[in-house]
This record gives sequence, structure tokens and C-alpha cells, in this order.
Amino acid sequence: MSGFKNFLLRGNLIELAVAFIMATAFAKVVTEFTNVVMGFIGKAGGQPDFGKVKVAEVNVGLFLNALVAFVIIAAVVYFFIVVPYTHAKEKFFPAEAAGPSEVELLTDIRNALVERA
Repeated sequence: MSGFKNFLLRGNLIELAVAFIMATAFAKVVTEFTNVVMGFIGKAGGQPDFGKVKVAEVNVGLFLNALVAFVIIAAVVYFFIVVPYTHAKEKFFPAEAAGPSEVELLTDIRNALVERA
């Protein structure tokens, strides 16, 4: 029973569950945002759904729909998640100043030992 308790209380499991719930909720928001943008594209181009577009009698419309939706979703994720997260991470967890490398430390130790001898 203790193994099961450890499994449930492990931090990664809780973090993954929260991430999944948040991602599901955020997916709905992004889907609706994509529908709004596709509506504006339809107003500008006269057709928000490219499902019936054919090139050389090959239906490429569904691919165009998927491509436009992907670009919109990628932009939303980048500008509303990645950029703010990066700024917050830099603000609250600044990168530590890089110290001397291992090679430099070993060189200094070697030089100190040579000077002693």
C-alpha cells in the first residue's frame, strides 16, 4: 500500500494531471479563438471554410483548413504561453553567473601546485 501512496503523492503525477486539465481547458479557448479568426478570414476572403477548395481537381481544402488552424494555434501558444513564461522565468529565476569551467579550475590547481614545488 505504501508503494501506491508514493505513486499518488509523487510530484510528477500531480503536475502531469494539472497540466492535462489546464491543456484541455486551454484547447477549448484556442479552438474558439481559431474559429473567430477563421470567421474574419471568411469575411475578408468570402469563405471561412476552405474544405471545398480544389487545385487541379484535387481537394486541398481540408489541408488548408488544418494549416491555417495550426498557424493560428501555434501563434496563440507562442505569444500567450511561451513568451510570458520565458519573461517570468527570467524575472523570478535569473540565470546564475557562470563560474570558471572545470578546465580553468584544473589549470589553476596545476599552476598552484607547480608554484609550490
